[in-house]
Amino acid sequence: MTALPQSGEQALEMLRAQGDTARAKGLAEHHKVPREYLGVANGALGDLAQAWRQGLDLSTRLSLADALWKTDIFEARITAAKLLTQARIRPDDGAVWDMILSWMADFDSWAIADQVMTAAQKRLVADPSRIETVASWTTSDDHWIKRAAMIIALPFAKQNHPSETELAIRVRVLGWAATYVQDADWTLQKSVAWWLRDLSKHDPERVQYFLSNHAKHMKPFARKEAAKFLTE
Repeated sequence: MTALPQSGEQALEMLRAQGDTARAKGLAEHHKVPREYLGVANGALGDLAQAWRQGLDLSTRLSLADALWKTDIFEARITAAKLLTQARIRPDDGAVWDMILSWMADFDSWAIADQVMTAAQKRLVADPSRIETVASWTTSDDHWIKRAAMIIALPFAKQNHPSETELAIRVRVLGWAATYVQDADWTLQKSVAWWLRDLSKHDPERVQYFLSNHAKHMKPFARKEAAKFLTE
């Protein structure tokens, strides 16, 4: 049975115990963001986070997540997000949503941002009215925040039978995408391409229509990625 940490310091010690110097060096070279890397495999991080989610109450998990995030260590931030990645949080998930939002100003790495947005996706699906908050991100001057709007909305591209509310969100996100592709920023272009690629598996007609109207603004790699699963 995996031990349960009672403080951020204990949690960090458990992460360090699974670190590997060579892997840490490779992560630093790959992500190119100056911070400490421990070299813990993602699978190990997932196993720890799962055990901690199952064994600790929400209040303790929030405290651990906050402490791990504040270390600015790569694996600690990944684990902080994994600690809050859960479909159902009872009786109230407001504190989790608020903590996720508080982390966004620190985004500087696609891997960390995507892990946080994976946790955020669960909270948006649980309460679709939060799309109003997400909409405010689309006009941010920070490209990481703008990108996050597309990543958090990915579940709405993957539904085979969306409800009326879910379909309205899908259409709304396509509107954001149409604005994003007029920006040459690589990360924004890629976020749109990912979203369209996933949508094409479930609603290819909308993707075809989008590309017929907006592909001229997309970089070649983004057009190719968006159309990856479309038939001629």
